[in-house]
Amino acid sequence: MSKHTPPPVGSSVSRQITTVSLFVLSFFLFRPTLSSSSSPAAVEVRALLDIKKEFKDPFNYLDSWKTADSPCRFHGVSCDDVTGRVVGISLNYKSLSGKISPAVAALESLRSLVMPSNFIVGELPAGIANCTDLRVLNVTANNMTGVLPDLSKLTKLEILDVCDNYFEGDFPTWIGNLTGLSALGLADNNFKAGGIPENIGNLNNLTWIDLGGCQLTGEIPNSLFDLKELTSLDLSSNNISGDFPVGITKLRNLWKIELFANQLTGVIPPELAELNLLQEFDISMNQMQGELPTAIGSMKNLTVFQCFMNHFSGVLPPGFGDMLHLKGFSIYRNNFSGAFPENFAKFAPLVDIDISENKFSGDFPKLLCGSGKLEKLLALGNDFSGQFPENYAQCKSLLRLRVNLNQLSGKIPDGLWGLPSLDLIDLSDNNFSGEIPSTIGASTTLTQLLLYNNGFSGQIPSEIGKLTRLEKLDLSNNKFSGRIPSEIKNAMQLSFLHLDNNLLSGSIPPELGECDKLVDLNLGRNFLTGKIPDRLADISSLNALNLSQNLLTGEIPENLKRLKLSSIDLSSNRLSGRVPSDLLSMGGDDAFAGNKGLCVNENSGRKVNLELDICDSKQGHRQINKTKLLTFCVILIVLIAVLGGLMYAIYNNFKMRRRKADDKHGFDNEKGTENPKWKLENFHQIEFDADELCDLEEGNLIGVGGTGKVYRVESKKSGLTVAVKQIGKGVQLQVMTAEIGILGKIRHRNILKLYACLVKGGSSYLVFEHMVNGNLYEALSRVVKNGKPELDWIQRYKIAFGAAKGIAYLHHDCTPAIIHRDIKSSNILLDKDFEPKIADFGVARIVDDSCLGSESNCFVGTHGYIAPELAYTLKVTEKSDVYSFGVVLLELVTGRRAIEEGYGEGKDIVYWALSNLNDRENILQLLDPKIISKEDESSGDLADDMMKVLQIGLVCTTKLPNLRPSMREVVKMLTDVEPCNGSRWEDDRDKMGKVLF
Repeated sequence: MSKHTPPPVGSSVSRQITTVSLFVLSFFLFRPTLSSSSSPAAVEVRALLDIKKEFKDPFNYLDSWKTADSPCRFHGVSCDDVTGRVVGISLNYKSLSGKISPAVAALESLRSLVMPSNFIVGELPAGIANCTDLRVLNVTANNMTGVLPDLSKLTKLEILDVCDNYFEGDFPTWIGNLTGLSALGLADNNFKAGGIPENIGNLNNLTWIDLGGCQLTGEIPNSLFDLKELTSLDLSSNNISGDFPVGITKLRNLWKIELFANQLTGVIPPELAELNLLQEFDISMNQMQGELPTAIGSMKNLTVFQCFMNHFSGVLPPGFGDMLHLKGFSIYRNNFSGAFPENFAKFAPLVDIDISENKFSGDFPKLLCGSGKLEKLLALGNDFSGQFPENYAQCKSLLRLRVNLNQLSGKIPDGLWGLPSLDLIDLSDNNFSGEIPSTIGASTTLTQLLLYNNGFSGQIPSEIGKLTRLEKLDLSNNKFSGRIPSEIKNAMQLSFLHLDNNLLSGSIPPELGECDKLVDLNLGRNFLTGKIPDRLADISSLNALNLSQNLLTGEIPENLKRLKLSSIDLSSNRLSGRVPSDLLSMGGDDAFAGNKGLCVNENSGRKVNLELDICDSKQGHRQINKTKLLTFCVILIVLIAVLGGLMYAIYNNFKMRRRKADDKHGFDNEKGTENPKWKLENFHQIEFDADELCDLEEGNLIGVGGTGKVYRVESKKSGLTVAVKQIGKGVQLQVMTAEIGILGKIRHRNILKLYACLVKGGSSYLVFEHMVNGNLYEALSRVVKNGKPELDWIQRYKIAFGAAKGIAYLHHDCTPAIIHRDIKSSNILLDKDFEPKIADFGVARIVDDSCLGSESNCFVGTHGYIAPELAYTLKVTEKSDVYSFGVVLLELVTGRRAIEEGYGEGKDIVYWALSNLNDRENILQLLDPKIISKEDESSGDLADDMMKVLQIGLVCTTKLPNLRPSMREVVKMLTDVEPCNGSRWEDDRDKMGKVLF
């Protein structure tokens, strides 16, 4: 697993913020007051000009670096107020490329060289070792290569941070000579595989060390455990082996240990409990085993404990119940067994707990929500038995509840069904009984309700229709009875509905046809009667339909053939009449077996091996005399041949006469005709008149893009309002072809629908679904009557999450993957419910396509959204889309544009946000003031919610592409930080990640 996937994402973010803090701190520590009276040596001016010469400075930050008597007024340069000599250079996040000039060696009084987060390439000059007064060297997050030069002469060096580059060669052993170091960061470079040098134990002043992702092998040397001042130790994402070192328990000042994603074995030593200051402990994804020592329960300051995906076994120490600060606890996929500690989290402010995929048995723990702060309770895949505790009905903070795959029984407390913030209830694969009470209607944030494989009974309450955000409802394999409530039509977000294998009766409610986002509908194995409603054909997104093993009668609606089903099963009913040939092709013979009244057309093109008869168009079924049929066929063939010959002769005569007429009037038969006809390609089943749609009026113009104008058109034939894009010629036609090639194939609720393509003569048009709320760029600036923004935070979060799911679909669920290449707020459209749709795929690329030809073929986005790496390479990857989406997240949180004059010349929203990360007060200034009100008492929680999304935006806009998360990981992170009163969303697997700011 990548170091930067949840939960390691939290560690990566923590490292980046720590790095930012280090260089900000170092800048202020080593930046003396300037003195106008001082006069630095001329050699330093020449050296700085040589340094400038080697850099490419697209935004002219170094414009002030000109020939002068003193460099002290140079941007980013600080001087000693007595000697006038240059002592500091700070050029962080300036988009500089090029190399660091060897001339830096001439700055003999240099104390601080801080150049992180640029595009600097090449090697670190060996001559920098001559700057013997250097205390801070920070070039993290660049593209530097080569072997790190020997810096052992820099005996005064206190901070060395070269993380996130491409340095190679052997892991530097000379670091052992830098005995003055307090902070050492070498993480995420390309060093050769090798061990941690023994002489690291010489660095007695170290408080912070980050060697994550350095290809380290072997065991941790004992000398490292002599670093008594260490507070933070990160050796994660390496190949470190051997037993968990007992020596780590000597480091009594540690508050964080990150050893996840290695090859550690052995057990956790009891001496670990002696680290009284330890707050965060993560040894996940190793090969460790044994039981957790009982003494761990005495570690009163623990806030995060994670050891998931190991081989631990035995019972949990009861002392965990006495912890006062524990917030996150994740031990999933181990072999823990026995009873879970009864008093676990009795006093702790527990927020997230994942004990899934273990072997816990006995009663389910009762006190996990004792503090009233529990949000995620994941205990699936254990052997818990007995009833589910009554007191969870009062856990109003609960967002996710997954206790599936256990042996739990009895009734669920009534109050639990109506908890106000629940997003997911998964009680499947247990032995629960009882009914779903009407209080379920109060859980209006619910998106998934999974109760399959239990013994629930009673009627499905009509209040299920109040769950307007419900996306997945699976009640299969229970004992539900009565009718399917028609109120289910109000669950407009429903995409998955399984009610199969119950005791349901009555007819299928026609109102189901209003659930136009349904993809999978299964009502099989019940006692449903009546006809199949025609209105099911209105569910254009339906992909799978199962109505088998019921008592349905009547004919199969002809209009069902409009649906593009990949699976259909109507078998074992009492249906009659003709099977539409299109449905027969979709489902095969088995899909209609067990219906004695059904028949198929003789010319259906299928070999029917069932009891289905051949249909007669008038009387149902009739045997036809074979001799008469043969005679009739012979006569028909002769007539067709004669008529065909006559028509061919007439056509040739007409063609010859028309050619002569064209020659006479000067028409080019290859280029056009006097009355060209429409060429139409449909991608969704809608009815419209081509001439009507393409009769465009300037009064209906709703947008102008690089590839043409967009108009709003109301189709009188279908009553549908659509958006029609008129495409120009030349390059625009190539873009249209690309857009058709992509949008014509993909289907997703967060991707704009392309209904059709129309071509006539030299005119081309694309017909899209119309988005009544315009695009996100416009919506962010709109206000309502009372001056408040049109989009509150809940809506903005919903937009962020939906857009993320759409992009993740392109990257991870399309084969091959699709890179959009122009993600921006104006390309995120909003429907009537502010559901986001990704639009404008004219420049998108299939991942395995190459950028060939001119630069126009390699269009990579819009200024302000373009990933930094595209300044030096035209190779576009999925991580380029991730960066652009990160900019959109920053726009949603701040309410500001990607590019504004207030950021400064050449700067963008990413730079502006990073420059305000010094403390919480500055961070609060980043949040949209139109949403955050100082007078509002609830603004504190709202600010916290917004800051979590801000953090994800900053992670997405990390300069190095390999440090950005994938869009699937972005969806997971957004899922984990949704606002308490916001819409909750589904994910593939709940995992607890650390969210640190």
